[in-house]
Amino acid sequence: MFPLSKPLTLLRWRRVAARVRHHSSLTTELIENMDKKATWDRFYTENNSRTPTFKNFEWFFGFDSVRDFIMPLLQTKSHPDALLQVLDMGCGTSALGPCIYRHSPLPVRVTCADISPIAVRLMQEHIQAKAIQPHNVSSQLEFVELDCTHIHKHYGSSSVDLIVDKGTTDALLRSKEGKGKAALVLKQCLKVLRSSGSLLQFSDEDPDARLLWLETEAQEPGVMAADVGVQEVGELRGVCYYCYQVTPRCIVQE
Repeated sequence: MFPLSKPLTLLRWRRVAARVRHHSSLTTELIENMDKKATWDRFYTENNSRTPTFKNFEWFFGFDSVRDFIMPLLQTKSHPDALLQVLDMGCGTSALGPCIYRHSPLPVRVTCADISPIAVRLMQEHIQAKAIQPHNVSSQLEFVELDCTHIHKHYGSSSVDLIVDKGTTDALLRSKEGKGKAALVLKQCLKVLRSSGSLLQFSDEDPDARLLWLETEAQEPGVMAADVGVQEVGELRGVCYYCYQVTPRCIVQE
């Protein structure tokens, strides 16, 4: 039986917004328009102007809190000569993607993608300045401006080994006009994932709500299906976080 807590409400998302209030004056806009590029451009511009030097901004938590969920999925290569393809979807200015690049023993190509060119530029400049070295010399790291509803324009079908989503789907689901986009993103993730690949969603939404949504939106008779599971990440600042793993399932044509 899954551990359950109180249903996710706007109040809980206001707690998230409260954690960034000292960084940004657009708290209300952030809550209501988290599916909009302009919102994130303003957020990262304001956030960066508050500090004299660059500092990664982490939604929920950093890499160390979830490395044990991510790294075991990068232990087997899909092809002997290929890099494992990893997408950090909606990366913002998080250090998550670079940390995967730094710690993966197998060669990976980590693509950190965000809708905001401001976030992408800040991360590119930061990585160039720090000259981060990978664990495997063949690994690659890139930052790209990408609307997560257009993943199919960057990746071909069945080409990605791991997609990490730390709060991106949550942001879409909480936005006024984002619910349809969230469903579209999920379907595109399943199309670009290899049969051996996984989508990891890190969220504070309770399993009774998120599992039902995932199981409903990930099924399209005769087209796609997926297995969905959940593990508890832990509690932070009084909020319980979860890791939802979505794995494509082969469709058997009758």
